[in-house]
Amino acid sequence: MKNYIKNLLSELSPINFIVLTAAGIISAIGVTMFLAPVHLYDSGISGTSMLLWQITPDYLTLSVFLVVLNIPLFLYGLKKQGAVFTIYSIYAVFVYSFVSHLITYVLPIDVEFASPLAKQDLFLCAIFGGIIAGVGSGIALRFDAAIDGIEVLAVIFAKKIGITVGTFIMFYNIILYIIIGIILNSWILPLYSIITYVAALKTIDFIVEGIDKAKAALIITTKAEEICSELSEQFGSGITIIDAHGYYSSSPKTVIYFVVNRFQIGKLRRIVHKNDKSAFISITETADVFGSNT
Repeated sequence: MKNYIKNLLSELSPINFIVLTAAGIISAIGVTMFLAPVHLYDSGISGTSMLLWQITPDYLTLSVFLVVLNIPLFLYGLKKQGAVFTIYSIYAVFVYSFVSHLITYVLPIDVEFASPLAKQDLFLCAIFGGIIAGVGSGIALRFDAAIDGIEVLAVIFAKKIGITVGTFIMFYNIILYIIIGIILNSWILPLYSIITYVAALKTIDFIVEGIDKAKAALIITTKAEEICSELSEQFGSGITIIDAHGYYSSSPKTVIYFVVNRFQIGKLRRIVHKNDKSAFISITETADVFGSNT
């Protein structure tokens, strides 16, 4: 047990805790200063917490529901997600919850009837609330955590009911917004909340994957030496080569694996076809690249 705790502590990074503190603060700002004042709703467990906060007695605050709903989900997913992810996530949720309480009840910021920055403009609140909350969630994901337990819920149950994680989250949010519309007897705020959801989702993609996703190129050729030599000279990047053969011709081939950005695709194609006009090139997006490809 002592060795387990020692190894676990060695895996936890102070940098991650610092960054996750910032992620929790950012998410709290987006939700409490843009969405909650005008009764717009975040997605996932955060949106559920906002709804319960607004329809229950005053002593049951947003901060209470964020902790009560999220922490059990992270603990339930401990075995599947791992201890490090669970610890980081619980920490991020506590920061998010604490800062939400500070902004709403302690700091001299009036968030009772309108956003301090966007007033009662629902569109501005939906867009900027979603973007800011999405930045917080995206940063958390980049640093091995989640600020909303819906991801854990999706990982646990999506496969059991035969759908993808993304589809599970989408269905959860659709049901949430329908319930909100029924409870409020109005569809204006749920529809604006969908804008918030889309803005947050795109922002998370941007933070996690970057504006310029890497492209993985697979090149099948019989002139690997000439192509690799020029690619190495022009790009200065590592290259991986794999021996292969054609299925119908049974002739020897070489597969070249090479990672570029989207601005380099044209140059890559010109180099390959200059050296081998019959080369086959397949280019796919890759979310992230780690290590060296030598």
